[in-house]
Amino acid sequence: MTDTSGSLGLIKTAGPSGLPILMDTFVRLTKSPVVSIAKIRGRVRGVGSEFVLACDMRFASRENAVLAQVEVGAGVHPGGGGTERLPLLLGRGRALEIILGANDFDGETAERYGYVNRALPDAELDGFVDVLARRIASFDRRPIAAAKNLINQVSLPPFDRLLDALNSFTTALTWPEAQQRFQALFNRGLGQPGEMENRFGELLATLVNT
Repeated sequence: MTDTSGSLGLIKTAGPSGLPILMDTFVRLTKSPVVSIAKIRGRVRGVGSEFVLACDMRFASRENAVLAQVEVGAGVHPGGGGTERLPLLLGRGRALEIILGANDFDGETAERYGYVNRALPDAELDGFVDVLARRIASFDRRPIAAAKNLINQVSLPPFDRLLDALNSFTTALTWPEAQQRFQALFNRGLGQPGEMENRFGELLATLVNT
């Protein structure tokens, strides 16, 4: 049986808000009066994707960004907000394509779908985000916080739905088929540099053959 104690620890340990620490971190980031901007140059899958979804804005390298919610392909489902935040951003059909398809999305497609705000040429990414961040920082804090709070009220999933998804994810970790798929992933090199990490979305569809 695959050891999932690390994931369970994040679920069971409470953060300052009283929510499990993983969800607490994402919720506090989203509700903070400070503006959070994710700059994506590389791979953000699973909980990494859920982290950037909790940020206020996301900008990706057109050449080097990869985004995915791969949990269904691993035998479980997203538990850190992916199933709640993606439909609000992208619509139901595209959220289902990302979550049920469990495949990698490049920066350009992610931009077209609304997964990220923009995908920019890699050489322009740092400069663009820096200019935007400095522009926002030049404005007064109070209207920024008030505007963000008003947008949050009409655009964020409620706490109870997030908690339901996390509890369901905890149960999913114990499913025998999930244990089998996790073991197959570790046998193929999950978490190690190499083909499995580079082609994760593509190779998920071959796990049943291992």
